[in-house]
Amino acid sequence: MKRNFKLLILVVTMLSFLIVIAGCSKKNEQTLKDTPNNNSVEAEDGKDDSKDEDENIDVNSGEATDDGDETGEEAKEAEEVEEVEEVEEVEEVYEEYIVSELPLIEGGIKGVYDSHGLVNTGTCINGFVIRTFSDNIIENYNSVTMENDMKPEAILNHEKSKAANDLIVDYPARTIELLEWAKENNMQVRGHTLVWHSQTPQWIFHEDFDQSKPLVDRDTMLARMESYIKQNFELLEELGYLDMFFAYDVVNEAVEDNGALRYSNWRKIIGDDYIWYAFYFADKYAPEHVKLYYNDYNEQFKTQHVVNLAKTLVDEDGRSLIDGIGCQGHLYTKDSIDKYMNTLEAFSATGLDVQITEIDVSLGTWQNILQPTDENLREQGRYYYELVSRIFESNEAGKTNVSGITFWGVSDGVSWRRDRSPLLFDLNFKPKYAYFGAVQDKAHSGY
Repeated sequence: MKRNFKLLILVVTMLSFLIVIAGCSKKNEQTLKDTPNNNSVEAEDGKDDSKDEDENIDVNSGEATDDGDETGEEAKEAEEVEEVEEVEEVEEVYEEYIVSELPLIEGGIKGVYDSHGLVNTGTCINGFVIRTFSDNIIENYNSVTMENDMKPEAILNHEKSKAANDLIVDYPARTIELLEWAKENNMQVRGHTLVWHSQTPQWIFHEDFDQSKPLVDRDTMLARMESYIKQNFELLEELGYLDMFFAYDVVNEAVEDNGALRYSNWRKIIGDDYIWYAFYFADKYAPEHVKLYYNDYNEQFKTQHVVNLAKTLVDEDGRSLIDGIGCQGHLYTKDSIDKYMNTLEAFSATGLDVQITEIDVSLGTWQNILQPTDENLREQGRYYYELVSRIFESNEAGKTNVSGITFWGVSDGVSWRRDRSPLLFDLNFKPKYAYFGAVQDKAHSGY
């Protein structure tokens, strides 16, 4: 009996052993079937060995073994850990500073831009600015634009015009103060602006310069335009300032975003060719060294319309009456830099000079202005960095010929858009990420 029981146990043990061997053999066979063939992968899908192994498994095997998935996940996690460690290491380097406490670069903004071939690096000024921030302006810029004090309403004298029965250009004391400051500090000056629908006194369009009387006719208005432009350049020469001027915005903001010419009394009385006549008279009376520009905003949305306008500004012999296109550059951090670069390329392709004449980069969009949080200010710094670096690269590649950049203000505190924090220095006149972006210091630009 005991012998029979021992035989039974022996048989059961042998059967169990055979079952285990059979199971292992089946598992190995299945594993071999599930392993992808790299040679067939390359022939079928055109993949090369440089692709990740995980990608080959996903595309070709349909189902990976448990061991394969686990190995892939471990490798992926290891790569992610390395990437995170690298990012954290970079962030630690960039966060070891307080941006407002960093020193400004030697040589100023103009030094950086000059080294990249830009002739003019500017800002706009008024009486308060030159009395408060003179040293900073002299250090950073080599050209200035009068923010408001050379616009038509500032330099056309109503009483003297009525007495002379002609438009009379007469610079007020505040304009003379700015011109004197520019001369004393060897600044070049951009004239801004002659013919504009805004900040232009409406009495200039009426009989006897009296708004209660009818509008004058076309011939009278053309005569007034010519006299006004002629006098302006003659007065600058008489006062000893004309040599400082390198450019003049002859016509400002005449094109709507849809390509239509903007409504104004200039257009209503003279007709659509008022722009041509403005450039014709400016070309007639301005000296050769003063380059004549058409200047506009939202330029990235009406690029082709501005190009088309510029092509019409030629005399009867086909000689161009215009020297350049001014891009105001009132941008937002959410605006496309690619689109803006396309505009600069299109303007440059006309053969005319191109300058950015009033740049500021506000936070967010014009519909949704963002608050000046550290994150948003970092984004602004990166925007300035990328835009300026791409302009430098594009100029060097011959795709654009941007010869100057003028910032529309010295700080957020004196900006016309101070609620949008658009400039390089903050309300306390401390440098922002935007400043370091503009001077191409990437490590401190918010990255």
